[in-house]
Parts: sequence; structure tokens; C-alpha cells
Amino acid sequence: MSDRKATIIDGKAIAQTIRSEIAAEVRRLSETHGKVPGLAVVIVGNRKDSQSYVNMKRKACAEVGIKSVDIDLPEEVSEAELICRVHDLNANPDVHGILVQLPLPKHINEEKILSEIALEKDVDGFHPLNIGKLAMKGREPLFVPCTPKGCIELLKRSDISIKGKKAVVVGRSNIVGLPVTLLLLKEDATVTVVHSRTKEPESIIREADIIIAAAGQAMMIKGSWIKPGAALIDVGTNAIDDSSKKSGYRLVGDCDFHEACNVAGWITPVPGGVGPMTVAMLLKNTLDGAKRAIES
Repeated sequence: MSDRKATIIDGKAIAQTIRSEIAAEVRRLSETHGKVPGLAVVIVGNRKDSQSYVNMKRKACAEVGIKSVDIDLPEEVSEAELICRVHDLNANPDVHGILVQLPLPKHINEEKILSEIALEKDVDGFHPLNIGKLAMKGREPLFVPCTPKGCIELLKRSDISIKGKKAVVVGRSNIVGLPVTLLLLKEDATVTVVHSRTKEPESIIREADIIIAAAGQAMMIKGSWIKPGAALIDVGTNAIDDSSKKSGYRLVGDCDFHEACNVAGWITPVPGGVGPMTVAMLLKNTLDGAKRAIES
């Protein structure tokens, strides 16, 4: 190991810059058209983790001047009633983005609910038509999923070039792995996807100029797996036991941060890397949806 140290990509600071840009745009919309973007956040039941994510999103809206429409439904709400509420929001001209917090209770079909959200209000970017357009050359989706979009934004704002580079995406989930692969292709990277059935993943990862780690496996990627000078975007958020912490655990990413710091050229910390960007991209998508609706 050399004594080089990776440049830490400060997701919190970059997200704050983006929020300031969004706040300025929201003010401009308000002054020019007398309207502000509206984001409806739908939460079903009272899962503690979902509640805290939703509160964070609502707080972020308030900070940039986006109007937050809160829909809190009981755990036992029927699928038909939930669809009804989504249709009401589709028809509401003051709502430009609709976010249904996942996971939903077992008795509700997630795919069905998500496909009921109007395409032009799908700020999560998970509508099959948005993902389909993302997958096709020369087509542009109305919205790109927030976490993958945040990953690309971190690379761009850190002046890390993507075009012609070898990128490896670790994980193939619908939420991160798959869409970030499609985005990297759109940016002209040469992309390989490593997943749970991949043979000898370390030899593939070692070739990468850019690594997007989104496998949900704590500290899976070791320093020896990383090409010197590579850019590492760590999407993983894994809780591991830590008796020195009041909570009894601490959060780590999918790569071994301390080892990676000695090899990589750039790296995102966990927490404080990709997380804040996901929320910033949600606000950006909501702003874009509002601009399309208000300025058209």
C-alpha cells in the first residue's frame, strides 16, 4: 500500500449546493408564475424507518420552498382506497410529484400502485415507461430514479470523466444497480454488472476506473479489489454491531472505507456520500416536473 489518500467526495456539501440552486429556481417560478412545485408524499402504516425517511423528505421540501402534501394512511388501508388516493393526486394541478414510500404492507401490490402514478408525476422514476425510455438509445425518460441520478451527479461535480471509462456496477436491483448501469451507458462508459452469481468478482472490479457499489453487503469490496486511482461511489448502507456507539451499531458501506482510502482516487463516505444526494435529486425531479407543468 502506498501512502496516497483518496479524495473524499463530500455528498453532503454537493447536495447542499444543489438545494441552493433548486431554492433559487423555486423562487423564480413563484415570482414569474405565482406557483410553487408541489410534492405529495404518501406513507402507509407506521414503520419507524419509513417515517424517518418521509420526515426527512418533507423537511427538505420546506427548506427549498417546495410545497409538501402529506398523505398518511393506516396500515390496513385497502389497495383500492390507496389507488383512489393516487388518482386524486394525479388530478390535482398543485401536485407535480407523487412519491409512495416503499415498502408497502404485504396485502398491497407494489407494482400495481406504482404503475397508477401519472407518468408526468413519477418523481421516483420507477414507472415502467420511464425505466423503458432510460434503457433505449436516443430516448429520454421524464424522470430518472433519484439514487442513480445522484451517483452520476457526484461523479460529474467532482470532475471525474465517465466517457470511455470502464465502469463496474456491483448489484443489479431495480432501485439502483439496473438504472445506474443504464445511466452510465448513456454517459458512454463501458459497463460491467457484477452480482451474486458472478464468478471471481474481485478480478472484474479490479479493472474498473469507476465502481458503483450497490450490493447491500457490508465492507464486501476490499482495498486489494480496487485499481489504484479508481473512483468509488458507495451506495451501501449497512448497520453493523458496534458496542462503542449509543445505538449499538454503526453504518458502513459496501466497501472497506479505510482500506479503499489508500488505493482509490476518489471515494464517497457512508454516511454523508450518496444519501444526501438521493433527497436532493428527488427535489430536482419535483422542480423539473413543476417547470414542465407550469411553463408549458
